[in-house]
Amino acid sequence: MPQKTKNTPMMEQYLKIKAQYPDAFLFYRLGDFYEMFYDDAVKGSQILELTLTQRNKNAVDPIPMCGVPHHAAQNYIDILVDKGYKVAVCEQVEDPKQAKGMVKREVVQLITPGTILDTGVNDAKENNYLTAVYQSENNYGFAYVDLSTGEIRVTSMSDMAAIMNELMALRTKEVVVNPDFSEENQLMIKKLKILVSVQTEIKQSSEANYVSQGIDLELEKKVLGYLITYLKETQKRALAHLQKAIHYELSNYLKLDHYAKQNLELTRNSRTQKKSGTLLWLLDATKTAMGGRMLKQWIERPLIDIKQIQKRQVMVENLLENFFERSSLQEELANVYDLERLAGRIAFGNVNGRDLVQLKSSLEHIPQIQYLLNELNDGVFDDLIQKIDPLEDIADLIEQAVVDEPPISVTDGGIIRDGYDMDLDQYNDALRNGKVG
Repeated sequence: MPQKTKNTPMMEQYLKIKAQYPDAFLFYRLGDFYEMFYDDAVKGSQILELTLTQRNKNAVDPIPMCGVPHHAAQNYIDILVDKGYKVAVCEQVEDPKQAKGMVKREVVQLITPGTILDTGVNDAKENNYLTAVYQSENNYGFAYVDLSTGEIRVTSMSDMAAIMNELMALRTKEVVVNPDFSEENQLMIKKLKILVSVQTEIKQSSEANYVSQGIDLELEKKVLGYLITYLKETQKRALAHLQKAIHYELSNYLKLDHYAKQNLELTRNSRTQKKSGTLLWLLDATKTAMGGRMLKQWIERPLIDIKQIQKRQVMVENLLENFFERSSLQEELANVYDLERLAGRIAFGNVNGRDLVQLKSSLEHIPQIQYLLNELNDGVFDDLIQKIDPLEDIADLIEQAVVDEPPISVTDGGIIRDGYDMDLDQYNDALRNGKVG
């Protein structure tokens, strides 16, 4: 007779961790695979087109399971997150040789629709915003962040209609709300097929203090607190690349609801949902992903303040009147990689050798960009020039430490130059020649 399954220590560990993340697919690391069990396995196998197998096949209640190779896990995670799900990545966090009993495992990152970092080449000029809304009676704090770039904006609103319009305009995939956020309002957001995540409390952190500098309204400080706490709890690492939050007022921009923007086809073709054929497509001659994202933001939020409009016009006029300097500036910018997202990957610890070489290459063009701006400048670019730091010491450090053509994976080795570190040179020599000098 088949016996009823008794949970092994490993399954007890799995169930304990899964209980902490009931609304996420748990990718539980076992050797070279991430395994899913129970309902996660049943649902995951359908969505990801995986073979569903069973653990303890001869038991009365065999456990459904399926798995994905760890080296290909990102592709499967992307599919789940793109469909609006969360994925909790659970890793071994101690050496199995030194473990007493079960190897300790814990979730090292919770990947959600609003926090996914990897964007494809086609989406380099797109933002992926995570939004937070804090409800206090009939007033709302509203904040959004692009985790890959560190950009944060915050404002306050007095009605849900304005909130809904902003959510659609930002094309946000996930909204973080406080526990008192009404069920009725949550339902309105969910009808837009946006994932709603409830953050139960605000936790103090250095990131929250830094981000909130210069923000005066308590309502806006609160929503930033919920947003940063959610980021800290899901990403489980330092967020040193986050920028100071910038307050904005909806009244500073031309009032266009989501449907007007859609019908005008400012940034998205209403038939194909692509960029082609839109105003953005017509105007976008930007040389960097950063410039492309900024142009898109400008088109979606047209200025109405005459002083700001005139300031922008003067800068454009200056560039138009200086053909050779402008052309040289374009050539330099074409060699600058996406510094915002490179900084994000470095802060996250996801950087590889090639990212560092791209950073160095980009920084090497900054002095010439500074020079050209100074040549153009008649006072128009003063603020911009003063903010530029070429970070020559960082470029020099990467030049000294990293080989010109490093491998993609940091685990392949061969990233650090010979002669940079004596201890490393000794280890490399031992690997190559079988002895330590």
